[in-house]
Amino acid sequence: TLPLTGAEARVGGFFKEGYDLAFEEVSRKGGLDVGGRKLPVKLILLDDTSNPQTAVSLADRLVNSDKVDFLLGTYASHLVEAQSTVAEENRIPYVNGGGGATKIYKRGFKYLFGLISPVELLGHTLMKWIDEQQKAGKLPRPAKIAVVWENTAHGKDFRKGVSDFAAKSGGAYRVAVDESFELNGKDFGARLGKVKAAGVDLFLVDAHLPDYITMHRQYIAAGLCHKVISYGARGAEEAAIQGLGKDNTAWILSGVWWSSQLAAKPGLSRQFVELYQAKYGKKREPEWFQALGYESARVLFAAIQKAGKVDREAVRAALAQTKFPSLLPGGTAEFLPQFGNQVQNSFVVQQNQPDGTAPIIFPADVATGKGTAPNPRCPK
Repeated sequence: TLPLTGAEARVGGFFKEGYDLAFEEVSRKGGLDVGGRKLPVKLILLDDTSNPQTAVSLADRLVNSDKVDFLLGTYASHLVEAQSTVAEENRIPYVNGGGGATKIYKRGFKYLFGLISPVELLGHTLMKWIDEQQKAGKLPRPAKIAVVWENTAHGKDFRKGVSDFAAKSGGAYRVAVDESFELNGKDFGARLGKVKAAGVDLFLVDAHLPDYITMHRQYIAAGLCHKVISYGARGAEEAAIQGLGKDNTAWILSGVWWSSQLAAKPGLSRQFVELYQAKYGKKREPEWFQALGYESARVLFAAIQKAGKVDREAVRAALAQTKFPSLLPGGTAEFLPQFGNQVQNSFVVQQNQPDGTAPIIFPADVATGKGTAPNPRCPK
C-alpha cells in the first residue's frame, strides 16, 4: 500500500513512480530469472490514505485475500511501524524504503527489512558538516542549538542524533531549546518565540513536508534568521513546489538518503535516472522518494532471484544474508541484524542556493559544490 491520498499523498505518489518503474523494468526483460524460469511480476497497489489503521487492514487483505507472495512497504515511519506487524504475523518478507525510525527495527522482527537509514544518522550527519565549519572558524564555539522535532519516532531519532553529538562535543555545542510539536500543526508561534528568546546559533528541525511549509512561513514572518538552518530531509525542490521562493529558502541544509546528483558518476544511480527520465521526461529530476521506492522493489527482486524460488523463507534468508549492489550512497545495501535489518548507509547533505539549486556539500567524496556558513542572509 501507499498513501495516495491524505497528508502523505505527494510523497506516496513519488514512491508509486519508483515502484512502477522497477516493475516495468522487469516486465521488459520478460520477468524475473527464478530457478531457470522467467516469472512475471505484478504490483497490486492500494491506497492506505495516510492512515495507520487502513494500512494495517489493507496489508491483511493483500496477504490473506489477494494471496500476494511478498510485501513492499508504505511511506512514513508511523505507517510502516503499524503495517509491518501484519508481515511479521504472516511470516512474509516486507521490504520498505519509507520507514526510517529506529523504533521500527527494535522489535526483533525477522521479516522486516529497511532500505532507509535511520533518522538518528541524519541528525548526526548534519552535525558533522556543522562541526567542520566550526573547526574552520566559521561558526561560534560554543554554539547554541535549537532542536525542534515532530512528536513521532522519526522526530525523536533526529533529536537523539543532534543531542548525542552535542553531548560528546566537549562543550562545543549546547542544546538551548528542545521542543516537540504534533504532526500537521497550524501555529508554531510559541515555539518560534522560545527559539528567538534563546538567541541560538543553529536552528535544526525535523519535520514532514506540511509542517516544514507551515513552520518556515511563520519563521520568515517572525523575521528570524540563524547561522545554520535545517528542516532535516526537507529541501529546495519541496520549497519551490509549495511557493516559498528561492530567496526565502536559500542556505537551508537538508540531509537526504539519495540525490540525483549521484548520477554524475557511472553506476546504478545514473542508470536509475536515465530510466526515470525516459518514462517521466527529461525535465523531471527524481528525488530520494522515487529512488527508495525503486530500490526497495529492485532489492526484493534480486533476493527472489538469488533464492531461486518463490518461497518466503528462502527469500527472507537471501535478504538477511546478501550484500546487494545498490544506488544508495556507499554503493551497497546490507540489512544488518544488529540494527534490526535496517541499512546504515550514509546521508548526503545538500544546501539550497539563491539560484534554486541545491548541490551536495557533504561528504567530500560525492560533493558537487561547497557549503556556506554562516548564513549570508542574516545580519552580521
